[in-house]
Amino acid sequence: MQYQAVRAALHVASVFAIYLSLAMLIPAAVDLYYGNRDWQVFAFSALFTGGLGLAVAMATQGRPPAFSTRFGFLVVNLLWLTTCAVGAVPLYASSSLDISLADAFFESVSGITTTGGSVLTGLDGMAPGILMWRALLNWMGGLGVIAFGVFILPLLNIGGVSYFRIESSSTDDRPFARFSTYTYAMIAIYAGLTSLCAFLYAAAGMGGFNALTHAMSTLATGGFANHDNSFGYYADNPLVLWIGTVFMAIGGLPFTILILFLARGRLDALGDPQIRVFLTYLAAFSLAVAIYHRLSDDVPFFEALTHATFNLTSIITTTGFASQDYGSWGPFAVTCAFVATFLGGCSGSTTGGIKAYRLLVLFELLYNGLRRLIYPNTVLSVRYGDRVVDDATQRAVVLFVAAFFVLWLMLSILVSATGVDIISSITGVLSSLTNVGPGLGPVIGPVGSYAPLPDAAKWLLALAMLLGRLEILAVLVIFTPVFWRR
Repeated sequence: MQYQAVRAALHVASVFAIYLSLAMLIPAAVDLYYGNRDWQVFAFSALFTGGLGLAVAMATQGRPPAFSTRFGFLVVNLLWLTTCAVGAVPLYASSSLDISLADAFFESVSGITTTGGSVLTGLDGMAPGILMWRALLNWMGGLGVIAFGVFILPLLNIGGVSYFRIESSSTDDRPFARFSTYTYAMIAIYAGLTSLCAFLYAAAGMGGFNALTHAMSTLATGGFANHDNSFGYYADNPLVLWIGTVFMAIGGLPFTILILFLARGRLDALGDPQIRVFLTYLAAFSLAVAIYHRLSDDVPFFEALTHATFNLTSIITTTGFASQDYGSWGPFAVTCAFVATFLGGCSGSTTGGIKAYRLLVLFELLYNGLRRLIYPNTVLSVRYGDRVVDDATQRAVVLFVAAFFVLWLMLSILVSATGVDIISSITGVLSSLTNVGPGLGPVIGPVGSYAPLPDAAKWLLALAMLLGRLEILAVLVIFTPVFWRR
């Protein structure tokens, strides 16, 4: 790896650190408005990280190298690692939290990667600036996830599926001909949906501040709530839960297709095969758990349907909100929640997990493999709807799934070596790799917290969150010797 490429990657990361430091002024203003002294922490953190980022940016100025996949991998890793580190600064510096460096970094990584697992307790009485900062980390992370999935993954050839890449190489199928216009439209629609969600939350009975922060976490499928019992605080308000369900599901849709639909009125874009698969297993899991919850716990069906749909949507879209302790609903509900943790939403959405398009490709590969057992000389293509999936995408999907399960097993063993029980180890690593957030069991379950875990386990889980958010292969590749050869 050439020195020029490393310097250019550091320059890009430092510029983003400056932008993130400016965002710290928002929670500073919130704390100042509410008369909380933590505004000084955010102001100092903004000055410190902004100054450091500016110094690094000036020191690494120079002509950038030509874009290559190697340079792309390096920029992506440095960028996400830098933003996670910068996001942890005000959390670690806050005297009202008094948390360790591992806790601060874990919380920041969880926010930026839109995972939603938290080490903080006492959220109901926490300073508003901290709550706003957590929501901002989710919201900015969600926007970054969309950009990563839509623009970067297809360039790096590690399994990202861009609608435009599948549909056609012609600019006629793009919402806008110019890249900058498309980017502005993406940000505008993302902000507009967030505002609409906040308005509906407020109309349904949430306070204005809670409506805004929860809307930011909902659309980003981030899962940071302002209450220790998450959306259980609103368990008696089904309208709030259904609003959350709808916007979590929207967050699980491909953003490129949302733009085609909202900006161009392209109804045909909603026929993307992964959308049908995503909505099908979302509805199937929700209905099955609702019926089971109704029969086993003898609750009214509408109540069972409301909580089952909210919680299963939260899990499948890797949001991490919880309205009830679904771990107490019985073995069938727990098993469904465990399986749903793997699924995820669509490519180009804010969600994590394996994702619907990979499941489609895997099913096609399995089906074709079984047919070849009967007709070994048959030439069969893997199809995504009415389009043929190229060999590179097939290979990327298989590599991702293989790496996913290998890392899940390895990290589960490492986390258990720190003294964590087997249920928390297995489900904690799974929830981190899929960016779901809560695991299962009494410690890190839907009503639990990651706070009791040892610091070593938190560092490992933070690594798992970054691996999952960067689609695993983008991180693993930089640890190969060939990556650093000239």
